[in-house]
Amino acid sequence: MPLLPLVDSFILSNIEAQNIAMEIIKATPQHLDAILEIIGHAQNYLASLHIDQWQNGYPNEDRILEDIQLQSSYLLLNEPHQIMATAMFTTESEPTYQNIEGEWITQDNAKYGVIHRMAVHNDFRKTGAARRLFNYFENELKHKGINSMRIDTHEDNKGMQRLLLKNDYQYCGVIYLTDGAKRLAYEKIIKA
Repeated sequence: MPLLPLVDSFILSNIEAQNIAMEIIKATPQHLDAILEIIGHAQNYLASLHIDQWQNGYPNEDRILEDIQLQSSYLLLNEPHQIMATAMFTTESEPTYQNIEGEWITQDNAKYGVIHRMAVHNDFRKTGAARRLFNYFENELKHKGINSMRIDTHEDNKGMQRLLLKNDYQYCGVIYLTDGAKRLAYEKIIKA
């Protein structure tokens, strides 16, 4: 199967009236400071909601650099090339998804995509940035013939839970991270 281009230009449907062009690119080490700034925004936002997700120094610089090295760190840019959002996306199996209190929609040995470390810059909240990343990653799965996306979120992160349900993700159960933290697990069947 041919490799897909690294850049996807488009117009976000919910801000089409503003005619703002967007693109998604893979992050490089030169983007590290900007990514960490956005992660910091997300950490502060979660703290303001009294959600303890990402309050223990995660994700840190080493984790983001590893994502970049593995070619799994992505950025959403607007037309003047401002970074609106960041996320990690891979089709590698997620070890913490092997044990679930509940049941995945697809079989345990199914191939699936995974999204982690999604964060939106404070200046671009409620612009559809997160939804655009979801759409892009789901289209990547379609092109690769993979029909499932899995994701997890903190049980107090109601905003992400609403976004997942709005984007047709189904709640599947509870998984535990390597540090023992509880997360709610979701999966979506990607239709070709």
